[in-house]
Amino acid sequence: MWPTGSRGEPLQVDFYHLTATAVERALPRIAERVVAGGGRLLVVAADPEQRAALDRQLWVYAADSFLPHAQAGGDADADQPVLIAAAGEPANNARFVALVDGVWREEALAFERAFHFFGDDVVEAARAAWRALSDRKDVERRYWKQDDDGRWSQAA
Repeated sequence: MWPTGSRGEPLQVDFYHLTATAVERALPRIAERVVAGGGRLLVVAADPEQRAALDRQLWVYAADSFLPHAQAGGDADADQPVLIAAAGEPANNARFVALVDGVWREEALAFERAFHFFGDDVVEAARAAWRALSDRKDVERRYWKQDDDGRWSQAA
């Protein structure tokens, strides 16, 4: 059986094609929405430098906000609303996952909702992931692309 959300709804996978904004600028707004809705987010990036940059950015992305988070491996991982990790194992019991390094991971299918961020350099791999999910009846795909001003619009 394919994964479904907590209300029996299909898993939603949002593909975010980054054309005008770096993931470090796009991710905080998604994380804010997840946490504001009472959810937890796992942020996955293989590169330790990217994880460190995201960690720093989540502290300073807006002067009037506070988004509690940590990098995985600490004593309080289970308590973190947003946890940054190298792999898709939600030590914080997250039901939402953000794949921020452009790499699709099948373990994202175990979550309630997945956000797959990718740039032009890996667009072919993202298209392959999109196609691979097309036959899965319990997966709803959405494709978001930025305009020249950095605003998101749903393209598929």
